[in-house]
Amino acid sequence: MPKTSGRLLALLSLLQTRRDWPGTLLAERLDISLRTVRRDVDRLRELGYPIAAAKGPDGGYRLSAGTELPPLLFDDEQAVALTIALQVAATTLGDGTGEAAARALTTIRQVMPSRLRHRVNALQVTAVERPTTRPAAPIDAGALLAISSAVQAHEILRFDYGPETADKPPRRVEPHHVVTWDGRWYLVAWDLDRSDWRTFRADRITLRIPNGPRFTPRTLPGGDVSTFVTGRFRGADDGTTGWACQGTVILDLPAATVALYTRDGIVEELGPDRCRLTLGSWSWPSLAAAIARFDTEIEVVGPAELAGAFGRLARRFARTAAAGTPV
Repeated sequence: MPKTSGRLLALLSLLQTRRDWPGTLLAERLDISLRTVRRDVDRLRELGYPIAAAKGPDGGYRLSAGTELPPLLFDDEQAVALTIALQVAATTLGDGTGEAAARALTTIRQVMPSRLRHRVNALQVTAVERPTTRPAAPIDAGALLAISSAVQAHEILRFDYGPETADKPPRRVEPHHVVTWDGRWYLVAWDLDRSDWRTFRADRITLRIPNGPRFTPRTLPGGDVSTFVTGRFRGADDGTTGWACQGTVILDLPAATVALYTRDGIVEELGPDRCRLTLGSWSWPSLAAAIARFDTEIEVVGPAELAGAFGRLARRFARTAAAGTPV
């Protein structure tokens, strides 16, 4: 029989892997008696683990949620995944959340076995933000939790949105999801005053207290939040993830070269130095400009709107060139 400390850790590990454990099965897995299982469960309870017991011939044990945070047990892969997640959070989240993640990371590293510490220390994450003229504002963790709580409770939110709200009535929405997109936090909600779905930047929300009444959740266009948000940020309002404008061209470049600089498009090889590119954007001029950056001969396959956008850009660039002052 293993020592008591090792046995307790093994028992706790088993309780974390499934919802209910019959006492006889625990005794069999640990190679101990039912009496020893009961004593070990009592010891774990004394350490703060809320373990519920069901009586009867089919009775067993269940690890439940408690009121305090007891010591935690992770296997090797869980410990590595947790420290990686905390390292990313510490370098990307603002306000107190990132600082708390850094403290938690330090705490876990101090008690981590050396074999795992070496694995984790081999990964050093540095968050490099894309250059922007207006970086994402930090999010208050308390406000984010309050918004998420309203989502879970299906309670109507009232809030001021943006910096100039003194003369405007508060927005009234049915909050459905809190999501992240390109480094920002957003609230996906049904706007009661506009009778439409909206996405709100969380850093621009100033909550009004208290929340409104409960509501019945609606079905998002597209069926799920990922499809809806992707479609909205691509300019589509029909519940799909497709771009509002999509076209196909042939470029005099190798497919492998074009694929390196194409994030959301489809590249098909037509020859050693020729490929077909299907790409999307929120407007035809922006799509034409995105394709023009490849700096090669372009043949428009379709649609006609894309060819027209190239014509508009050509005339605009010609006027710009004519108005410029030669150096």
